[in-house]
Amino acid sequence: MLDHRYEWLIGLRYLRAKRSQHFISVITFFSIGGIALGVAALIVVLAVMTGFREELQKQILGVTGQINVRSYSGTVPNYTILLEKIKKHPQVTGAAPFISGQAMLQGARNSLGAALRGIDPALEKEVSALHHNLVQGRMEDLHSFGIILGKNLALNLGVEPGSHVAVLTSAGNVTAMGTMPRMKRFKVIGLFDSGMYEYDSSLAYIHFNDAQTLLRMQPDEVSGIDIMTPSPTQAFQIGKELATNLGPTFSVQDWMQMNRNFFKALQVEKATMFTILFLVVVVAAFNIISSLIMVVMEKGKEIAILKTMGASSSGIIAIFLINGGVIGITGTVSGMMLGLLLAFNLEAVLGQIEKIFSIQIMHGDVYYIDHVPSVVLWNDVGWIVGISLILSLCAAIYPAWRAAGVDPVESLRYE
Repeated sequence: MLDHRYEWLIGLRYLRAKRSQHFISVITFFSIGGIALGVAALIVVLAVMTGFREELQKQILGVTGQINVRSYSGTVPNYTILLEKIKKHPQVTGAAPFISGQAMLQGARNSLGAALRGIDPALEKEVSALHHNLVQGRMEDLHSFGIILGKNLALNLGVEPGSHVAVLTSAGNVTAMGTMPRMKRFKVIGLFDSGMYEYDSSLAYIHFNDAQTLLRMQPDEVSGIDIMTPSPTQAFQIGKELATNLGPTFSVQDWMQMNRNFFKALQVEKATMFTILFLVVVVAAFNIISSLIMVVMEKGKEIAILKTMGASSSGIIAIFLINGGVIGITGTVSGMMLGLLLAFNLEAVLGQIEKIFSIQIMHGDVYYIDHVPSVVLWNDVGWIVGISLILSLCAAIYPAWRAAGVDPVESLRYE
C-alpha cells in the first residue's frame, strides 16, 4: 500500500522534468511568470484607476462643495433665508453662498477667458479647501476688488501677486454707442494650486460683494449655495432630503451628479483594463494546461507503475492537481508581492523613469492631474488573487483527468 502522502511527494517532484525534457521545465517557469505578471499588472492597474478616482474626487471637492443648490430662475434671491434653512439639516456641516460667471481676464502678457467665482472668505472655509490650496496670499485679503488666480492662469496671463488684471464681463454698461462690456481692475492678492490642471488654468476667485457689483446683482442675490456633509458618500442621500425640503423651485445636485462623466469614464476604463489584463492570467492558465499535458505524456510509464502498485485514479488526479496548484500559488503569490511593491512605490518608480529618459508621463493638461496616484484596495487584491488561484486549479483538472485515464497495460506492454 502506498503512503497516503505520496501524492504530495510525487506532485512536487513532477515540477522538475528529466534532463532530457528541460523544455517542460521552461514551460512551467513561463507559466509561473505569466501568472505573476498578470496578477501584478492587475493589482497595479486597479490601484492606479482607484487612485485616479480618489484624486479627482479630492481635487473636485477641494474647489466646490459636496452638494450644490441652485434656483431654476438663474439666481437665488434672499439667499440668507435659504442658507439658514439648509443649515438646520442635522447632517449639514457647512454651507456657503457663491456667485459664478464667465469673464475675460486681461493681464500683462495675454487675455484669457476664465470662470469667475464670487465667495465669502469666512464661509468658504467650511465647504472647500481653497485656504489649504493657496500657495501665495491669504483669504482674509480677498476684499476691495482683490482676486485669487489659479497658478497656471496667472502664468498664462503673465501676472503675479501685487499685479493687476482687467476683468471684463458680459453684464455691460449701456452707452450712446450701445452696450459696452463692463470692466474693472482687480489686484492679484494670491495664487492657488488645486492639483487639477483644469481648475488651475481657468478659475479665479473674488469676494462675492465685488461679484455682485461686477455682475449687476442685488445685494441679497447669489448664484447658489455650496454644502458640506460629514462624508462624500452621504452626499447623495442628504441631497435627496434637501431637495424634498427645499421644494421644486431649487435644483439640488451632489458632487457625483455634477461630475458624472468623469467617474463613469473611469469606471468603464477600470472594467475594461481589468478584462484585458485578466486575459493575461487566462493565457498563463493555458500554459499550465500545456505543461501538465506534456508532463502526463512524459510520465505515462511512471503513472502506469503507480497504478499497478495500488494508486487510485483519485490519487493520480490529486498528484496533478497539486502540481498545477503549486504553479498557480507560486505565480499568484509572486505576482501579488510584485504588484503590491510597485503599487505602493509607483510614483517613485515612475519618477526615476522620467528622470532617466527625460520624459513626462503624466501631462496635467491631458489627464487633469500631473502625477500617477495609486491606492490599493484590499478587496480588489483579494478578488485578483482568488480568481488567479481558481483559474490555476481549473487548468490542472483536464491534465489530471487524462493522467487518471492512463491504461497500465497499454503503457507497459512493450516494456
